[in-house]
Amino acid sequence: MPKIAALLALLLLTLATTLRAAERPNIVFLFTDDQAPWALGAAGHPHAITPNMDRLVREGAYLRNAFTVTPVCSPSRASLMTSRYGTELGITEWIHPRREPKLGLDPKTVTWPEVLQKQGYATGLVGKWHLGVPDRFHPTKTGFDYFMGFRTGGNVPKNPTLEKDGKQQKFKGFLPDILTDHALEFVRKNKDGPFLLCLHYRAPHARWLPVPEDDWAPFKNLDPKLPHPDYPKLDVKRVKRVTREYLASVKSVDTSVGRILKALDEMRLSERTIIIFTSDHGYNMGHNGIWHKGNGHWILTDPPPAVANIPRGQRPNMYDTSIRVPAIVRWPGHIKPSTTIDETISNLDWYPTILAMTGAKPPAGETIRGRNFLPLLEGKKVKWENDFYAQYSTHHQTRTQMRMYRTGDWKLIRDFLNSGRDELYDLKNDPEERKNLIGVDSAEVKQVIAQLHAKLLAKMREIDDPALP
Repeated sequence: MPKIAALLALLLLTLATTLRAAERPNIVFLFTDDQAPWALGAAGHPHAITPNMDRLVREGAYLRNAFTVTPVCSPSRASLMTSRYGTELGITEWIHPRREPKLGLDPKTVTWPEVLQKQGYATGLVGKWHLGVPDRFHPTKTGFDYFMGFRTGGNVPKNPTLEKDGKQQKFKGFLPDILTDHALEFVRKNKDGPFLLCLHYRAPHARWLPVPEDDWAPFKNLDPKLPHPDYPKLDVKRVKRVTREYLASVKSVDTSVGRILKALDEMRLSERTIIIFTSDHGYNMGHNGIWHKGNGHWILTDPPPAVANIPRGQRPNMYDTSIRVPAIVRWPGHIKPSTTIDETISNLDWYPTILAMTGAKPPAGETIRGRNFLPLLEGKKVKWENDFYAQYSTHHQTRTQMRMYRTGDWKLIRDFLNSGRDELYDLKNDPEERKNLIGVDSAEVKQVIAQLHAKLLAKMREIDDPALP
Protein backbone atom coordinates (compact mmCIF):
# COMPACT_ATOMS: atom_id res chain seq x y z
CA MET A 1 0.00 0.00 0.00
CA PRO A 2 2.78 2.55 0.80
CA LYS A 3 4.25 1.92 -2.65
CA ILE A 4 0.88 2.60 -4.30
CA ALA A 5 0.50 5.81 -2.29
CA ALA A 6 3.98 6.94 -3.29
CA LEU A 7 3.31 6.20 -6.94
CA LEU A 8 0.00 8.06 -6.75
CA ALA A 9 1.70 11.06 -5.17
CA LEU A 10 4.36 11.05 -7.88
CA LEU A 11 1.67 10.80 -10.57
CA LEU A 12 -0.23 13.74 -9.08
CA LEU A 13 2.96 15.81 -8.85
CA THR A 14 3.80 15.03 -12.49
CA LEU A 15 0.27 15.91 -13.57
CA ALA A 16 0.37 19.19 -11.61
CA THR A 17 3.74 20.07 -13.13
CA THR A 18 2.42 19.30 -16.62
CA LEU A 19 -0.67 21.43 -16.04
CA ARG A 20 1.42 24.36 -14.76
CA ALA A 21 3.64 24.08 -17.85
CA ALA A 22 0.59 24.11 -20.08
CA GLU A 23 -0.75 27.22 -18.34
CA ARG A 24 2.44 29.20 -18.87
CA PRO A 25 2.67 30.82 -22.30
CA ASN A 26 5.43 30.14 -24.77
CA ILE A 27 7.29 33.24 -25.97
CA VAL A 28 8.66 33.94 -29.42
CA PHE A 29 10.72 37.14 -29.31
CA LEU A 30 11.36 38.33 -32.88
CA PHE A 31 14.13 40.93 -32.94
CA THR A 32 15.26 42.64 -36.12
CA ASP A 33 18.47 44.62 -36.56
CA ASP A 34 18.31 48.26 -37.68
CA GLN A 35 14.60 48.20 -38.53
CA ALA A 36 13.05 51.65 -38.51
CA PRO A 37 9.49 52.01 -37.16
CA TRP A 38 8.53 53.63 -40.45
CA ALA A 39 9.64 50.51 -42.39
CA LEU A 40 6.32 48.83 -41.80
CA GLY A 41 3.20 48.72 -43.93
CA ALA A 42 1.05 49.22 -40.82
CA ALA A 43 2.96 52.45 -40.11
CA GLY A 44 1.75 53.84 -43.43
CA HIS A 45 4.98 53.66 -45.44
CA PRO A 46 4.07 53.88 -49.14
CA HIS A 47 6.53 51.19 -50.25
CA ALA A 48 7.10 48.81 -47.31
CA ILE A 49 5.83 45.29 -48.02
CA THR A 50 5.31 43.65 -44.63
CA PRO A 51 2.07 41.61 -44.68
CA ASN A 52 3.13 39.30 -41.83
CA MET A 53 4.28 42.07 -39.52
CA ASP A 54 1.04 43.87 -40.40
CA ARG A 55 -0.88 40.71 -39.50
CA LEU A 56 0.65 40.84 -36.02
CA VAL A 57 -0.53 44.45 -35.72
CA ARG A 58 -4.08 43.39 -36.64
CA GLU A 59 -4.06 40.45 -34.26
CA GLY A 60 -2.30 42.10 -31.32
CA ALA A 61 -1.16 45.39 -29.81
CA TYR A 62 0.80 47.99 -31.77
CA LEU A 63 3.00 50.20 -29.58
CA ARG A 64 3.39 53.41 -31.55
CA ASN A 65 5.71 55.13 -29.09
CA ALA A 66 8.29 52.45 -28.35
CA PHE A 67 11.91 53.57 -27.94
CA THR A 68 15.39 52.32 -27.21
CA VAL A 69 17.53 53.98 -24.56
CA THR A 70 20.62 53.86 -26.83
CA PRO A 71 20.36 54.00 -30.64
CA VAL A 72 23.07 51.48 -31.51
CA CYS A 73 23.37 47.67 -31.35
CA SER A 74 25.27 46.45 -28.27
CA PRO A 75 24.08 48.84 -25.53
CA SER A 76 20.51 48.56 -26.80
CA ARG A 77 20.70 44.76 -26.60
CA ALA A 78 22.30 44.91 -23.17
CA SER A 79 19.49 47.16 -21.92
CA LEU A 80 16.91 44.80 -23.42
CA MET A 81 18.38 41.82 -21.58
CA THR A 82 18.97 43.52 -18.21
CA SER A 83 16.57 46.48 -17.94
CA ARG A 84 19.52 48.71 -17.15
CA TYR A 85 21.28 51.56 -18.95
CA GLY A 86 24.45 50.92 -20.92
CA THR A 87 26.48 53.17 -18.62
CA GLU A 88 25.55 50.88 -15.72
CA LEU A 89 26.81 47.86 -17.64
CA GLY A 90 29.99 49.32 -19.15
CA ILE A 91 28.55 48.94 -22.67
CA THR A 92 27.90 52.36 -24.20
CA GLU A 93 28.76 51.79 -27.88
CA TRP A 94 28.64 48.86 -30.30
CA ILE A 95 31.23 46.30 -29.24
CA HIS A 96 34.17 46.28 -31.64
CA PRO A 97 35.54 42.70 -31.64
CA ARG A 98 39.12 43.77 -32.45
CA ARG A 99 39.39 46.98 -30.42
CA GLU A 100 37.38 45.64 -27.46
CA PRO A 101 38.02 41.88 -27.40
CA LYS A 102 37.46 41.60 -23.63
CA LEU A 103 34.18 43.54 -23.46
CA GLY A 104 30.81 41.89 -22.98
CA LEU A 105 27.71 41.52 -20.83
CA ASP A 106 28.74 40.37 -17.35
CA PRO A 107 27.15 36.91 -16.84
CA LYS A 108 26.67 37.78 -13.16
CA THR A 109 23.86 40.09 -14.29
CA VAL A 110 20.59 38.17 -14.22
CA THR A 111 18.81 38.54 -17.57
CA TRP A 112 15.10 37.90 -18.08
CA PRO A 113 15.81 34.77 -20.20
CA GLU A 114 17.77 33.49 -17.20
CA VAL A 115 14.78 34.11 -14.93
CA LEU A 116 12.54 32.12 -17.30
CA GLN A 117 15.17 29.39 -17.58
CA LYS A 118 15.11 28.98 -13.80
CA GLN A 119 11.30 28.82 -13.99
CA GLY A 120 11.49 25.74 -16.20
CA TYR A 121 11.40 27.33 -19.65
CA ALA A 122 13.44 25.79 -22.45
CA THR A 123 15.36 28.81 -23.73
CA GLY A 124 16.97 29.29 -27.12
CA LEU A 125 18.69 32.13 -28.94
CA VAL A 126 19.03 31.94 -32.70
CA GLY A 127 20.86 34.71 -34.52
CA LYS A 128 22.83 37.77 -33.46
CA TRP A 129 24.24 38.19 -29.94
CA HIS A 130 26.74 41.13 -30.08
CA LEU A 131 27.25 41.18 -26.31
CA GLY A 132 30.74 39.74 -26.15
CA VAL A 133 32.76 37.27 -28.24
CA PRO A 134 34.81 35.41 -25.56
CA ASP A 135 33.36 32.18 -24.17
CA ARG A 136 32.73 33.77 -20.77
CA PHE A 137 30.11 35.99 -22.44
CA HIS A 138 28.50 33.15 -24.40
CA PRO A 139 24.69 33.26 -24.47
CA THR A 140 24.55 29.92 -22.68
CA LYS A 141 26.25 31.61 -19.72
CA THR A 142 23.44 34.12 -19.34
CA GLY A 143 20.11 32.36 -19.68
CA PHE A 144 20.01 30.32 -22.89
CA ASP A 145 20.03 26.52 -23.07
CA TYR A 146 20.64 26.63 -26.81
CA PHE A 147 22.48 28.98 -29.16
CA MET A 148 22.84 28.96 -32.91
CA GLY A 149 24.06 32.09 -34.67
CA PHE A 150 26.95 34.54 -34.34
CA ARG A 151 28.44 36.35 -31.37
CA THR A 152 29.80 39.39 -33.26
CA GLY A 153 27.75 42.24 -34.69
CA GLY A 154 28.21 41.64 -38.40
CA ASN A 155 27.64 38.90 -40.90
CA VAL A 156 26.75 38.48 -44.57
CA PRO A 157 23.28 38.19 -46.09
CA LYS A 158 24.09 34.98 -47.95
CA ASN A 159 26.18 31.84 -47.26
CA PRO A 160 27.17 32.88 -43.72
CA THR A 161 29.48 31.25 -41.20
CA LEU A 162 27.55 30.55 -38.00
CA GLU A 163 28.02 28.76 -34.71
CA LYS A 164 26.06 25.53 -34.38
CA ASP A 165 26.59 23.00 -31.59
CA GLY A 166 29.58 25.04 -30.40
CA LYS A 167 31.36 24.89 -33.77
CA GLN A 168 31.78 27.44 -36.56
CA GLN A 169 30.17 26.12 -39.72
CA LYS A 170 29.52 27.38 -43.24
CA PHE A 171 25.87 27.42 -44.25
CA LYS A 172 24.42 27.80 -47.73
CA GLY A 173 21.48 30.07 -48.42
CA PHE A 174 20.10 33.41 -47.27
CA LEU A 175 20.74 34.29 -43.64
CA PRO A 176 17.10 35.02 -42.61
CA ASP A 177 16.02 31.66 -44.06
CA ILE A 178 18.81 29.78 -42.29
CA LEU A 179 18.07 31.38 -38.92
CA THR A 180 14.36 30.67 -39.33
CA ASP A 181 15.07 27.01 -40.17
CA HIS A 182 16.98 26.54 -36.92
CA ALA A 183 14.50 28.57 -34.89
CA LEU A 184 11.69 26.27 -36.04
CA GLU A 185 13.85 23.26 -35.26
CA PHE A 186 14.10 24.55 -31.68
CA VAL A 187 10.34 25.08 -31.47
CA ARG A 188 9.56 21.58 -32.72
CA LYS A 189 11.90 20.03 -30.17
CA ASN A 190 10.29 22.02 -27.35
CA LYS A 191 6.69 22.25 -28.54
CA ASP A 192 5.32 20.71 -25.32
CA GLY A 193 6.55 23.91 -23.65
CA PRO A 194 6.93 26.18 -22.05
CA PHE A 195 9.67 27.59 -24.27
CA LEU A 196 11.32 30.92 -24.98
CA LEU A 197 12.69 31.46 -28.47
CA CYS A 198 14.67 34.64 -29.11
CA LEU A 199 15.11 34.93 -32.86
CA HIS A 200 17.51 37.79 -33.55
CA TYR A 201 17.68 38.50 -37.28
CA ARG A 202 20.60 40.42 -38.74
CA ALA A 203 18.46 42.01 -41.46
CA PRO A 204 17.78 44.75 -42.36
CA HIS A 205 21.32 45.66 -41.24
CA ALA A 206 23.62 46.73 -44.10
CA ARG A 207 24.74 45.23 -46.35
CA TRP A 208 21.23 44.52 -47.53
CA LEU A 209 21.72 42.58 -50.75
CA PRO A 210 21.46 39.90 -51.93
CA VAL A 211 17.98 38.79 -50.92
CA PRO A 212 15.77 36.16 -52.60
CA GLU A 213 14.51 37.29 -56.00
CA ASP A 214 10.88 37.39 -54.81
CA ASP A 215 11.88 39.89 -52.13
CA TRP A 216 13.95 42.04 -54.52
CA ALA A 217 11.55 42.10 -57.47
CA PRO A 218 9.07 44.71 -56.10
CA PHE A 219 11.89 47.18 -55.42
CA LYS A 220 14.28 46.62 -58.31
CA ASN A 221 12.79 49.42 -60.43
CA LEU A 222 11.06 51.39 -57.69
CA ASP A 223 11.31 55.17 -57.63
CA PRO A 224 10.83 55.58 -53.86
CA LYS A 225 9.28 58.56 -52.18
CA LEU A 226 11.87 60.19 -49.91
CA PRO A 227 11.17 61.64 -46.43
CA HIS A 228 13.08 64.93 -46.90
CA PRO A 229 13.79 65.27 -50.64
CA ASP A 230 14.41 69.00 -50.31
CA TYR A 231 17.24 68.68 -47.80
CA PRO A 232 20.16 70.84 -49.05
CA LYS A 233 22.77 68.88 -51.07
CA LEU A 234 20.95 65.57 -50.53
CA ASP A 235 22.44 62.80 -52.66
CA VAL A 236 19.05 61.84 -54.06
CA LYS A 237 20.30 59.11 -56.38
CA ARG A 238 22.12 57.33 -53.57
CA VAL A 239 19.25 57.70 -51.10
CA LYS A 240 16.87 56.12 -53.58
CA ARG A 241 19.23 53.21 -54.24
CA VAL A 242 19.82 52.39 -50.57
CA THR A 243 16.10 52.80 -49.83
CA ARG A 244 15.28 50.15 -52.42
CA GLU A 245 17.87 47.77 -50.97
CA TYR A 246 16.81 48.42 -47.38
CA LEU A 247 13.11 47.80 -48.07
CA ALA A 248 13.95 44.57 -49.87
CA SER A 249 15.87 43.41 -46.81
CA VAL A 250 12.89 44.29 -44.59
CA LYS A 251 10.64 42.24 -46.87
CA SER A 252 13.00 39.26 -46.58
CA VAL A 253 12.57 39.36 -42.80
CA ASP A 254 8.81 39.63 -43.18
CA THR A 255 8.83 36.50 -45.34
CA SER A 256 10.58 34.66 -42.51
CA VAL A 257 8.11 36.03 -39.96
CA GLY A 258 5.39 34.54 -42.13
CA ARG A 259 7.06 31.15 -41.90
CA ILE A 260 7.13 31.40 -38.10
CA LEU A 261 3.43 32.31 -37.93
CA LYS A 262 2.47 29.49 -40.29
CA ALA A 263 4.49 26.91 -38.34
CA LEU A 264 2.93 27.97 -35.02
CA ASP A 265 -0.52 27.65 -36.59
CA GLU A 266 0.28 24.20 -37.99
CA MET A 267 1.66 23.00 -34.63
CA ARG A 268 -1.41 24.45 -32.88
CA LEU A 269 0.79 26.59 -30.69
CA SER A 270 -0.51 30.03 -31.67
CA GLU A 271 -3.18 30.25 -28.99
CA ARG A 272 -0.69 29.68 -26.16
CA THR A 273 2.28 31.57 -27.57
CA ILE A 274 3.10 35.23 -27.02
CA ILE A 275 4.76 36.79 -30.05
CA ILE A 276 6.80 39.93 -29.52
CA PHE A 277 8.19 41.79 -32.51
CA THR A 278 10.59 44.71 -32.15
CA SER A 279 14.04 45.98 -33.15
CA ASP A 280 17.22 47.18 -31.44
CA HIS A 281 16.89 50.78 -32.68
CA GLY A 282 15.54 52.88 -35.51
CA TYR A 283 17.11 53.96 -38.78
CA ASN A 284 17.47 56.95 -41.09
CA MET A 285 17.18 56.89 -44.87
CA GLY A 286 17.69 60.46 -45.96
CA HIS A 287 15.87 61.80 -42.89
CA ASN A 288 17.44 65.17 -42.04
CA GLY A 289 20.17 64.47 -44.60
CA ILE A 290 21.57 61.33 -42.96
CA TRP A 291 21.44 57.56 -43.15
CA HIS A 292 22.27 54.91 -40.52
CA LYS A 293 21.31 55.07 -36.83
CA GLY A 294 22.56 56.99 -33.77
CA ASN A 295 26.08 56.94 -35.21
CA GLY A 296 24.69 58.47 -38.38
CA HIS A 297 26.39 59.40 -41.64
CA TRP A 298 25.61 62.35 -43.87
CA ILE A 299 24.22 61.28 -47.23
CA LEU A 300 24.99 64.55 -49.00
CA THR A 301 26.97 65.47 -52.10
CA ASP A 302 29.05 67.82 -49.94
CA PRO A 303 28.97 67.01 -46.19
CA PRO A 304 29.83 69.65 -43.56
CA PRO A 305 33.50 69.95 -42.60
CA ALA A 306 35.00 68.00 -39.73
CA VAL A 307 35.04 69.48 -36.24
CA ALA A 308 36.74 68.38 -33.03
CA ASN A 309 35.73 64.77 -32.22
CA ILE A 310 33.47 64.47 -35.28
CA PRO A 311 35.09 63.60 -38.65
CA ARG A 312 33.68 64.79 -41.94
CA GLY A 313 30.74 62.69 -43.01
CA GLN A 314 29.60 61.77 -39.49
CA ARG A 315 26.38 62.96 -37.80
CA PRO A 316 25.93 61.41 -34.33
CA ASN A 317 22.31 61.98 -33.34
CA MET A 318 19.37 61.12 -31.15
CA TYR A 319 16.58 61.84 -33.59
CA ASP A 320 13.30 59.99 -33.07
CA THR A 321 14.06 58.12 -36.30
CA SER A 322 17.08 56.64 -34.49
CA ILE A 323 15.62 55.98 -31.04
CA ARG A 324 12.07 54.92 -31.95
CA VAL A 325 11.50 51.22 -32.74
CA PRO A 326 8.66 49.11 -34.13
CA ALA A 327 6.95 47.11 -31.37
CA ILE A 328 4.07 44.63 -31.58
CA VAL A 329 2.75 42.05 -29.09
CA ARG A 330 0.27 39.28 -29.92
CA TRP A 331 -1.20 37.18 -27.12
CA PRO A 332 -4.51 35.51 -28.04
CA GLY A 333 -7.10 35.64 -25.29
CA HIS A 334 -5.22 38.34 -23.38
CA ILE A 335 -4.65 41.19 -25.84
CA LYS A 336 -7.56 42.46 -27.88
CA PRO A 337 -6.85 42.43 -31.64
CA SER A 338 -6.03 45.78 -33.27
CA THR A 339 -5.10 47.38 -29.95
CA THR A 340 -3.13 50.61 -30.33
CA ILE A 341 -1.02 51.93 -27.48
CA ASP A 342 0.25 55.51 -27.54
CA GLU A 343 1.98 55.59 -24.15
CA THR A 344 5.78 55.79 -24.19
CA ILE A 345 7.58 52.53 -23.46
CA SER A 346 11.27 51.65 -23.78
CA ASN A 347 13.35 48.52 -24.23
CA LEU A 348 13.99 48.63 -20.46
CA ASP A 349 10.32 47.73 -20.01
CA TRP A 350 10.37 44.32 -21.71
CA TYR A 351 12.06 42.65 -18.72
CA PRO A 352 9.38 43.34 -16.07
CA THR A 353 6.57 42.98 -18.60
CA ILE A 354 7.65 39.53 -19.79
CA LEU A 355 8.04 38.38 -16.19
CA ALA A 356 4.51 39.60 -15.48
CA MET A 357 3.20 37.73 -18.53
CA THR A 358 4.71 34.46 -17.35
CA GLY A 359 4.03 34.89 -13.64
CA ALA A 360 7.75 34.88 -12.82
CA LYS A 361 9.02 36.92 -9.91
CA PRO A 362 11.81 39.50 -10.40
CA PRO A 363 15.19 38.20 -9.20
CA ALA A 364 16.18 39.36 -5.74
CA GLY A 365 18.90 41.98 -5.62
CA GLU A 366 18.78 42.92 -9.31
CA THR A 367 18.25 46.52 -10.39
CA ILE A 368 15.36 46.68 -12.87
CA ARG A 369 14.85 50.15 -14.35
CA GLY A 370 11.90 49.33 -16.58
CA ARG A 371 8.16 49.32 -15.91
CA ASN A 372 5.61 46.56 -16.43
CA PHE A 373 3.32 47.67 -19.25
CA LEU A 374 1.15 44.53 -19.28
CA PRO A 375 -1.83 46.55 -17.95
CA LEU A 376 -1.58 48.75 -21.08
CA LEU A 377 -1.55 45.66 -23.30
CA GLU A 378 -4.65 44.37 -21.54
CA GLY A 379 -6.49 47.63 -22.14
CA LYS A 380 -6.54 48.76 -18.52
CA LYS A 381 -6.54 52.44 -17.66
CA VAL A 382 -3.42 53.13 -15.64
CA LYS A 383 -1.46 56.22 -14.73
CA TRP A 384 1.58 56.35 -17.01
CA GLU A 385 4.54 58.72 -17.15
CA ASN A 386 5.50 59.45 -20.76
CA ASP A 387 8.77 61.28 -20.11
CA PHE A 388 11.76 59.40 -21.49
CA TYR A 389 15.51 59.54 -20.91
CA ALA A 390 18.13 58.14 -23.30
CA GLN A 391 21.92 58.21 -23.64
CA TYR A 392 24.60 57.60 -26.24
CA SER A 393 28.35 58.00 -25.74
CA THR A 394 30.02 57.39 -29.09
CA HIS A 395 33.68 56.41 -29.20
CA HIS A 396 34.35 54.66 -32.50
CA GLN A 397 33.68 56.94 -35.49
CA THR A 398 33.06 59.99 -33.29
CA ARG A 399 33.49 61.02 -29.66
CA THR A 400 30.40 62.40 -27.93
CA GLN A 401 28.50 62.26 -24.63
CA MET A 402 24.91 62.73 -25.80
CA ARG A 403 22.07 62.69 -23.28
CA MET A 404 18.41 63.21 -24.12
CA TYR A 405 15.20 64.00 -22.25
CA ARG A 406 11.93 63.70 -24.15
CA THR A 407 8.35 64.53 -23.20
CA GLY A 408 5.30 64.21 -25.43
CA ASP A 409 5.83 67.76 -26.69
CA TRP A 410 9.54 68.54 -26.41
CA LYS A 411 12.97 66.97 -26.69
CA LEU A 412 16.27 68.28 -25.33
CA ILE A 413 19.58 66.74 -26.43
CA ARG A 414 22.84 67.74 -24.79
CA ASP A 415 26.37 66.71 -25.71
CA PHE A 416 28.40 66.96 -22.51
CA LEU A 417 31.67 66.46 -24.38
CA ASN A 418 31.25 68.90 -27.28
CA SER A 419 29.94 72.42 -26.85
CA GLY A 420 27.65 73.81 -29.51
CA ARG A 421 25.91 70.48 -30.19
CA ASP A 422 22.84 70.92 -27.99
CA GLU A 423 19.44 70.54 -29.68
CA LEU A 424 15.84 71.34 -28.78
CA TYR A 425 12.83 70.24 -30.80
CA ASP A 426 9.17 71.17 -30.54
CA LEU A 427 7.78 67.69 -31.22
CA LYS A 428 4.18 68.86 -31.28
CA ASN A 429 4.71 71.32 -34.14
CA ASP A 430 7.88 69.81 -35.62
CA PRO A 431 7.64 66.00 -35.24
CA GLU A 432 10.33 65.45 -37.90
CA GLU A 433 12.80 67.49 -35.84
CA ARG A 434 13.84 69.73 -38.70
CA LYS A 435 14.30 72.97 -36.73
CA ASN A 436 16.70 73.12 -33.78
CA LEU A 437 15.40 75.79 -31.40
CA ILE A 438 18.55 76.17 -29.31
CA GLY A 439 19.52 79.84 -29.41
CA VAL A 440 16.02 81.09 -30.28
CA ASP A 441 15.29 84.24 -28.30
CA SER A 442 11.96 83.19 -26.79
CA ALA A 443 10.77 83.13 -23.19
CA GLU A 444 8.93 79.85 -23.81
CA VAL A 445 12.01 78.18 -25.33
CA LYS A 446 14.22 79.32 -22.46
CA GLN A 447 11.72 78.05 -19.92
CA VAL A 448 11.42 74.65 -21.67
CA ILE A 449 15.21 74.29 -21.83
CA ALA A 450 15.52 75.05 -18.12
CA GLN A 451 12.80 72.53 -17.20
CA LEU A 452 14.11 69.72 -19.39
CA HIS A 453 17.70 70.36 -18.36
CA ALA A 454 16.72 70.01 -14.70
CA LYS A 455 14.89 66.74 -15.43
CA LEU A 456 17.84 65.49 -17.47
CA LEU A 457 20.30 66.12 -14.64
CA ALA A 458 17.96 64.53 -12.09
CA LYS A 459 17.80 61.35 -14.18
CA MET A 460 21.55 61.31 -14.62
CA ARG A 461 22.00 61.57 -10.86
CA GLU A 462 19.48 58.79 -10.29
CA ILE A 463 21.47 56.29 -12.37
CA ASP A 464 24.90 57.75 -11.52
CA ASP A 465 25.55 58.58 -15.18
CA PRO A 466 29.33 59.14 -15.67
CA ALA A 467 28.65 62.01 -18.09
CA LEU A 468 27.14 64.08 -15.30
CA PRO A 469 28.97 67.42 -15.14
